[in-house]
Amino acid sequence: MYELHFAVPMASAVLCTLNTRHDAAMVSTLLKHSDAKVFLVESSLLGIGRDALHRLADPRSGAASIPVLVTISDDTDSIDPDVCENEYEALIKSTPWHFDIRWPANELDPITLNYTSGTTSRPKGVLYNHRGVYLNTIATVLGYDITPMPTYLWTVPNGWSLTWVVAMQGGTNICLRHFTTRVIFDSIARHGGTHMGGAPTVLNMTVNAPAVDRRPPSTETVVRVMTGGAPPPPRVLAGMEELGFVVYHIYGLTETHGAATVCTLTPEWDALPVEERARLKARQGFHHIAMEDADVKDPTTMESVPHDGKTVGEVMFRGNTVMSGYYKDVDATKESMAGGWLRTGDLAIRHPDGYIQVKDRAKDIIISGGENISSIEVESIIFGHPAVLEAAVVARPDDHWGETPCAFVKLKDGTSSTETEIIGFCREKLPHYMVPKIVVFEDLPKASTGKTQKFVLREKAGENRPKTAKGVF
Repeated sequence: MYELHFAVPMASAVLCTLNTRHDAAMVSTLLKHSDAKVFLVESSLLGIGRDALHRLADPRSGAASIPVLVTISDDTDSIDPDVCENEYEALIKSTPWHFDIRWPANELDPITLNYTSGTTSRPKGVLYNHRGVYLNTIATVLGYDITPMPTYLWTVPNGWSLTWVVAMQGGTNICLRHFTTRVIFDSIARHGGTHMGGAPTVLNMTVNAPAVDRRPPSTETVVRVMTGGAPPPPRVLAGMEELGFVVYHIYGLTETHGAATVCTLTPEWDALPVEERARLKARQGFHHIAMEDADVKDPTTMESVPHDGKTVGEVMFRGNTVMSGYYKDVDATKESMAGGWLRTGDLAIRHPDGYIQVKDRAKDIIISGGENISSIEVESIIFGHPAVLEAAVVARPDDHWGETPCAFVKLKDGTSSTETEIIGFCREKLPHYMVPKIVVFEDLPKASTGKTQKFVLREKAGENRPKTAKGVF
């Protein structure tokens, strides 16, 4: 996989990496949409790969062609030749040592096609170009302190340009098939890890790891952690800091080559209490050096919102590290870039110091009695409860208020709490109208990227249920 990030562009082809957590139905859909000509599959995923090809071969699929399958295995000795031949290694061995790199004719030629975590009915394939990837790689090195000869631990199903970044800095990659908190701590200690990336979910797991699994980072080595994908709760950031990690909070989208902003740390914050420092770090900050501009604008007038920490607008980007467009979807491309800016759909404010802070996705904002409620803000409060491991807040239809907050909560192992207790905890810290009216205790549904599937929770919250069965769906 790592080799292909270089080999495919050097052959003047376009690389399309698929999430290893996708099922055969999703893989089949994306193979068809991408017009893939070659399909490389690692042996442990061969069953899913073959199932996806069988689906494509069905005349009802409407696929124009079937890609050539090339199998890969990292452990040649363990391969059963009747099940899986290591065609990739055979291909490498049969290739002449000397070859001519097919350089792009134009720096805006496509280099990768990356799919967002959307639905199978309408895939959104994001096209990156050589110029954007090159600049984003340099910006990542500069913005997130990727020092020379780093050792990077992979826990993220997407790259955030780190494939090229680590190679640029002469680094070492620690790759995992599956990870647990024990594996994270052990890998950092055994291999001298200096950097890692992880969604807030991974950080939350790390903070709440059992004491027996923990191996705090060496005081001689600073382990820098990039986190993004969702605004991390301040409690989680504070917990990581207490464990000895340095957290870089990034923000971006697939459409911005991943990370596009960083919450720039300032020396003045070092003197602040841990909780206050974590609250400041939870903001999204400023755009990195390769992005021309990031702003919070009124989506109708396109005027920038004042830096008052109150006025809500939409986060927008423009610059070289914005995507070239959506593959096979001109209309969606025009819509997303109307007015010359990439519209993210994220609602945010700007503080007097200029820092951007995302309040919610436009579709996740809760409007109750005419008041806008940030689900992220309510979730951050619930996360502060000592028994809470995960929390998600969505809108629940209400005949009187229009919508009210509904909280879904997963508790830490060995702890207990009640709906009344969680609601009371929120009442002490939030305005009355922002307090969840219902609390449901259950595991949170996750997408293949690790993000909480709020659309599933909204469906649950919107179901009809007896008023007497409060908190029980």
